[in-house]
Amino acid sequence: MNPLRWDVLLVGFVLALPVFALWFRGDFSTEEAVGRLPWCLAAGWGAVALVRAVATPPPAPRERHRPVEEPAD
Repeated sequence: MNPLRWDVLLVGFVLALPVFALWFRGDFSTEEAVGRLPWCLAAGWGAVALVRAVATPPPAPRERHRPVEEPAD
């Protein structure tokens, strides 16, 4: 799965909001905030991968074709 999909980026951005808030408040320096942003993207990728794995239904079982039996005369 591509880590730059729109759903991964959206979840990563949502997870990065507290980092932005702490940076804006002054608790994080710019270097600390930028250093934590890739972890937010990785967590978003993991969360989306987990939800997709759980939400995907299992494949339907394949039907086996039985050989056609000739009727006995």
